[in-house]
Amino acid sequence: MHRRSFLVSLAFLAACATSPAQEASTGFQSDRISIAARGAGPDVIFIPGLTSHPDVWAATADALDDAHRVHLVHVNGFSGLPAAGNADGPVSAPVAEEIARYIRENNLQQPAIIGHSMGGTIGMILAARHPDAVGRVMVVDMMPFMGNMFGGANATPQSVTPIADQIRSQMLAAPAGAANPMLEQMIANMTNTESARPLLLEHARNSNRATVANAFHELIVTDLRPELRNIRAPLTVLYVYPPNAPVSEAQYELYLTASYANAPHARIVKIPNSYHFIMIDAFERFMQEVNAFLAG
Repeated sequence: MHRRSFLVSLAFLAACATSPAQEASTGFQSDRISIAARGAGPDVIFIPGLTSHPDVWAATADALDDAHRVHLVHVNGFSGLPAAGNADGPVSAPVAEEIARYIRENNLQQPAIIGHSMGGTIGMILAARHPDAVGRVMVVDMMPFMGNMFGGANATPQSVTPIADQIRSQMLAAPAGAANPMLEQMIANMTNTESARPLLLEHARNSNRATVANAFHELIVTDLRPELRNIRAPLTVLYVYPPNAPVSEAQYELYLTASYANAPHARIVKIPNSYHFIMIDAFERFMQEVNAFLAG
């Protein structure tokens, strides 16, 4: 998707967001996240992306929980949870701190972390700022600095902050309920599995507008490239060549590889025949990578 179309789509996504009713929570207490755990064995923590529900990992969790203890993170303000502590300000960095607390308080021994999109950002923050807490990290289709998408190759967090401010303002000001066709097109560019689109659309509509806008602003201005050198755990990055990308496939691959230059031992893997939701669009290939990642 071209940059301008992506910007407008995210504004419409926020416009469709609602403030859901309170849900009961059990177990780990946090005003940022809730976590459900199941299965037995080595621990694996799954973190979904912007507006996503933990159910995006359903098939993956089903495939693993006979041999692993699976922990499914639900970020407050997304897909049906009230915003609570995520009602204002940054989301990814505070959520990473809460996951670190969850690991510590539950005495998890260096769990594997698998994060999709914004969840990949959270996973990288967690691994870079709490390097002893995690055993290995998989980033599913996310770059360490989204600002380059909006400010070009020489972008810095400072240079893209005005752009991020403008996007957040547009997202917050967009008229509610006026953009279903644009939102549907955005989802169509994120998964080539038609049957998955209605549920992903529902997740977006049931997310808190301010939480989505603030979280996206944070993603644009957060540059994790300098922090990648702090990650000591094995790092795997799965990526796809986006549909309608404004650069060639070779150029995109070069950019992504350069983005992870401070993690020279990272394993960077292109997944063919998939859009952004790799775990849905290319499930069998995704599980091959996950199994290899967990066995490594």
